[in-house]
Amino acid sequence: MDKEKSASKTGFARLWQIAMMKKPLIIGSMLLSAAASVIGFTPYISVYFIIREILMGFSDVTPLDAAALARYGWIAFAGAACNIILYFAALMLSHIAAFGTLYRLKADFASHLARTPLGFHALTGSGKLRKIIDDNIEKVEGFIAHQLPDFTAALVAPVAMFVILFAADWRFGAAASVGVIVSIYKQARLYGDKSAKDMMNKYQSALEDMNNASVEYIRGISVVKAFKRTVYSFRRLREAIESYTDMVIDYTLSWEKGYSASLAIVHNVFLFIMPVAILLGTFTQDYASFAGTAIFYLIFSQAAAGILTKVIYASGALMQISGAVDAMDAILAQPELPLAENPKSPTSFDVEFHNVTFSYDDEKRTEALSDVSFIARQGEVTAVVGPSGGGKSAIASLIPRFFDVAGGSVSVGGVDIREIDPYDLMNKVSFVFQDVFLFRQSVLDNIRMGAPEAADERVIEAAKAAQCHEFIEKLPQGYQTVIGAKGVNLSGGERQRIAIARAIVKDCPIVTLDEATAFLDPQNERLIQKAFESLMRDKTVIMIAHRLSTARGADQIIVMDEGRVAERGTHDELMSRSGRYSEMWRAYAGASSWRMARRKEGTGNA
Repeated sequence: MDKEKSASKTGFARLWQIAMMKKPLIIGSMLLSAAASVIGFTPYISVYFIIREILMGFSDVTPLDAAALARYGWIAFAGAACNIILYFAALMLSHIAAFGTLYRLKADFASHLARTPLGFHALTGSGKLRKIIDDNIEKVEGFIAHQLPDFTAALVAPVAMFVILFAADWRFGAAASVGVIVSIYKQARLYGDKSAKDMMNKYQSALEDMNNASVEYIRGISVVKAFKRTVYSFRRLREAIESYTDMVIDYTLSWEKGYSASLAIVHNVFLFIMPVAILLGTFTQDYASFAGTAIFYLIFSQAAAGILTKVIYASGALMQISGAVDAMDAILAQPELPLAENPKSPTSFDVEFHNVTFSYDDEKRTEALSDVSFIARQGEVTAVVGPSGGGKSAIASLIPRFFDVAGGSVSVGGVDIREIDPYDLMNKVSFVFQDVFLFRQSVLDNIRMGAPEAADERVIEAAKAAQCHEFIEKLPQGYQTVIGAKGVNLSGGERQRIAIARAIVKDCPIVTLDEATAFLDPQNERLIQKAFESLMRDKTVIMIAHRLSTARGADQIIVMDEGRVAERGTHDELMSRSGRYSEMWRAYAGASSWRMARRKEGTGNA
């Protein structure tokens, strides 16, 4: 699908573009639906002729043409049967097209998400993406399978209806047409109004916000329960629900008068016919013919109500689906990670930041990094420390190219990472996240995620190096134990060590650790650091350290403060300067030696 063309189209034009992905099936479905809607009038016309035959022999039933009555009856039956068959065939084609389109849209959407920078996923709520790929795209399937054939019928049937209305008696036809036209006008005012479209966009946005808040609430349910909170006291979710509720009420009330008036007119078209029938009946000479025509229009007005009701529902569905597609297109419009035309592959693995400027904000109102320059050399451990918000995690995110820099460059072995194929870059970087995610799979498969082709022996070796072999062996099925199944859950430290084992088994030349020892006790922290010394020899290790004890043995320490490099050097060098690092170290050492003591009775001291 041409994204530039699709981005320029909205509303029905965009929906039509999507439907044309299965053009032959859609055209066939629309033609069959149109034919079914026209043939659907056959029973009404046949009833008209039957009534006329009966009324023509009103005074004496013997002249009734029984053969003609039977013929009109069979025509009515055949028309109804053809209507059902053609409509069924139309829906069959539209469903085949809809399922194929659904598969294509979901595959394209998922492929696009895979090509967007990983930072986009970190900043975009998973609830929003889930709603789009599950709900919004499913609505497109419903539109193609049901609404599009109905919408075609809703466009064709009124044309045929007007022809029939004026064919029998133009005077009755004109009277009925007044009601039909007034109803259509009211509908056009409702669905064509800009405020209605804006309201639908706000509705979609409120629904997405509520989805995001719901996902966040469920993920944090343990914290919510620990503090005895409820869904009503969880501020973000409560506000999202209240906002959505207010939005739905306002949206519903905005349609109250117009929608009710339109439906009232649709179902009471006969009220426009009755005055004309009374007036014409006063002057008619042929009561039998007049009565037959009047009865036909009174019956046919109910058919008109069904047709116009279908138009109302089709128009409403079209507006909702257009809003859903706009939300999908907004994600598809997100820029993909730019790829180099002639990718290069580094032969050495020094990581260099050269005058790097970066902002999470697209408008770049706040810079996370400002003119950052340093070199993390191969075979050395470079620790990045600093206060919260100093830019440590931003550095970690830029190395595997979760985001692209706004200024300057990040290079590996002298090659700008923007000139390296992303797949090749990810094969050269192992990343241990601060927040560990384990899949509902066996422990073995969770570790093997770092290298799918790794043999069991290699996985176990990595687990031993990461100091998690011992507790894995104690699990019910050892390495085959499925995490999360039958009450099998791991502690924070155990999960962290599984993640470290992933990085070890991947065996990449560049290792980025975003506080990989955050959940470990001092003993395990020492063992893992010792394992890193042997298993990551000759590798470029960038360690984002929140606990300064983790950084003490690093070959180089980069001190970040407010997005800039404040100091650099070894632990001893930085301590001798009495600068920002030594100040942080003294604060850290003081906090480490702090102990809680019982307040002594009769004194104010702890």
